Amino acid sequence: MIFLRNIAFYPAFYLGSFLITAASLASAPFSLAAFRRRVRNWGQWQRWCLKHIIGADVVIEGEPHGEPALYAIKHESFFEAIDAPNLLDCPSVFAKQELFSIPGWGRAALAYGLIPVARDKGAKMLMGMIRSAKAMVADGRPLVIFPEGTRVPHGERRPLQAGFAGLYKVLGLSVIPVAVESGPVYHRWLKRPGTITYRFGEPIPPGLPREEIESRVLDAINALND
Repeated sequence: MIFLRNIAFYPAFYLGSFLITAASLASAPFSLAAFRRRVRNWGQWQRWCLKHIIGADVVIEGEPHGEPALYAIKHESFFEAIDAPNLLDCPSVFAKQELFSIPGWGRAALAYGLIPVARDKGAKMLMGMIRSAKAMVADGRPLVIFPEGTRVPHGERRPLQAGFAGLYKVLGLSVIPVAVESGPVYHRWLKRPGTITYRFGEPIPPGLPREEIESRVLDAINALND
């Protein structure tokens, strides 16, 4: 049954993704609000496919912060990356630069305000990221970062990438850690029935030493690992 559900899930999800991306690009020159709704629709479509085809629900514990903040989200699967515009109000997400080369999607991502991350490009790239992030915050948008830097299997605990502490220091924002339990359901190949849980942690204030901010964020984003 799981295999049959996946046979139905993949064509439905990817066809819908293609159509939503095309619709977002078509609406972008005419209406920013419509464009952002189309981007949000992608996350909504993913949840619909999971619920009605795979049999998976999404549960949210806690709620987002009321002001712009840096959301540090556990990264177990593609689910939370696609779902970010659905989870938060028009977030700007730090994303690997390679993703922006995807035809169509890359254009939509840049237009939406995603921030490319290239770890090997040095100080110039870092300064560009910081300028982009500050502009998004000035526009009232939350920032999203996956501080582990890559997908981590459920139950594993890995150190945070060094760039996280640097952004935290420079941006001067509160950090909202978000634990996610998506790995057991949103497996890389076979999606499974179950529940994906988000848990919003308590805000962590700006200005803490590197060791403390990394320790607190690491503990909070792994709160659903047990």
